[in-house]
Amino acid sequence: MNQSGENVDRIDKDRKTGGSVFLNDLFLVAILYCLLSSVAASAEIERLFWDKFPMSITLPVGRERLVTFLGDVRVGMPSELSGKVRTQSHNGTVYWLANESFEAQRIEIHETDGSGIYLVDLSASKEANLAVNPIEVLNRQAPRVEKTGSDSKRNNPRTPRKAQKAPGLVTLTRFAAQQLYAPSRMLKASPIIHRVVVTRRALHSLIRGESIEALPVASWQGGELYITAVQLRNTGTAPVELDPRRIRGRWKAATFQHGRLHPAGSEADTTAVYLVSDRPFHEMIRGI
Repeated sequence: MNQSGENVDRIDKDRKTGGSVFLNDLFLVAILYCLLSSVAASAEIERLFWDKFPMSITLPVGRERLVTFLGDVRVGMPSELSGKVRTQSHNGTVYWLANESFEAQRIEIHETDGSGIYLVDLSASKEANLAVNPIEVLNRQAPRVEKTGSDSKRNNPRTPRKAQKAPGLVTLTRFAAQQLYAPSRMLKASPIIHRVVVTRRALHSLIRGESIEALPVASWQGGELYITAVQLRNTGTAPVELDPRRIRGRWKAATFQHGRLHPAGSEADTTAVYLVSDRPFHEMIRGI
């Protein structure tokens, strides 16, 4: 997540009809972001939480992707993937390089000390602009080592902080809206929500039956949920009433910043929608 003092793209221009639209310089920022996206993708880490449910990981064909676990692991690859993907493991990091695309296959990853097992639904795709940033796997139910007496005081001089509850749908949506709309002085960092990479590639069929261009602006992760802010721009000559039931994909929640788009070319032809999912955005829009 961006630390306090580091801005993300925001919307704070007043709408003539009441409300706000994207600033004109948002598009200049978008151009700069696109130029830097390849660098950011290699620097930012995507975090997945293991909670006994299989984790979905997609490999971009021809580009290596690193997945790091808490300890040394041994990867069990099914025979169906022989020749389709190269697998190497060293000091808890798995290096995967897909040679061709393939549908999701269930992979078992064992910790070498016998303390646990992870399940991964691994797939590969030739789709352009798939994320290649490293993945870090965290265990939401990591075992605790109980200590008593002087050992506890010596090894744990500070009382551990109470675990923070993962953010819900409303908290995530409010946070994303603030990052886009609120003035810089009002922005605050969150210890439980962090920024993740999202590919800024325009979609033209996200909203069924409408001439709307959808451009991902920014994405965050809180707990096991992701929220992505998507700019919506009406490219047609008629106004559009926005209906969440017409959004393609299986989203946990969808919230529009404004409920109506004016015809293309007007000041109110642009708004945003906040989409909550249980997988990264690029996986949710596959096939759309």
